[in-house]
Amino acid sequence: MGKKSKRPNRKPPPTQQAPLATTTATGLPMNNNNNTIANVQSANHPPAVFYPSDGPSDVELLQTTSQSLQAKLDRLTQLGLENNREAFVREFVPLDLSQADANAYLQDLSTAPEAEGQWRNLVAEIAAIRCGKGVDRIEGDQITTAVFYFEHPLLPKCDREVAFCCKGGEWRAEG
Repeated sequence: MGKKSKRPNRKPPPTQQAPLATTTATGLPMNNNNNTIANVQSANHPPAVFYPSDGPSDVELLQTTSQSLQAKLDRLTQLGLENNREAFVREFVPLDLSQADANAYLQDLSTAPEAEGQWRNLVAEIAAIRCGKGVDRIEGDQITTAVFYFEHPLLPKCDREVAFCCKGGEWRAEG
């Protein structure tokens, strides 16, 4: 039988790596040599990076899988936030809508007695489906059609549905 060491706290031999013990201020694990895991690399194991969670979220985000539809929603949201109603209507209404009907819709969103409320609600709906806030589901193949089912972001307990279709590579509201 061997004798016990009188120095139990000696450093491990150079061929052994010290176990991980603490984390840095950024949440990255550190070894006993105060190196983050990102700095300790081996040929067989790439560095691991862990980001601590801030806890569970009560907000579910469901966005489209179509890059072209997402780009259209981004553009419509931008135009809405800029209060550019004319450009918004030009990019939103169905392609087969007559110019007279498109102008009438723009007029309703601009000068009708309830225009400000309608505009605010429309922009809020597009912004919500753009980021996926309150979206319950998306139906359609998201290549030619997409129907968003969601709770209105400004009107509690108001379920909404907005449909888009793609013709010739251009996404528009289905009307």
